[in-house]
Amino acid sequence: MPTEPESLVLVMLRRIDEKVDRMSEDVRELKVRMTAVEENLALVHRRIDRVEARLDRIERRLDLVETPH
Repeated sequence: MPTEPESLVLVMLRRIDEKVDRMSEDVRELKVRMTAVEENLALVHRRIDRVEARLDRIERRLDLVETPH
């Protein structure tokens, strides 16, 4: 039984499908990486806030800032 040649449209649709699958996987990976970046950024912000609070306390103790009246 002879096999019929594949339709050019089907070949192109399969290629598109493969590309979409790869792009979908790339997007999933980017989401995971972005979540990690956001978590690390939150940690950095908390640390900066603590350093800022400590610096404010040091400046007050050394009378380097005017206190509000």
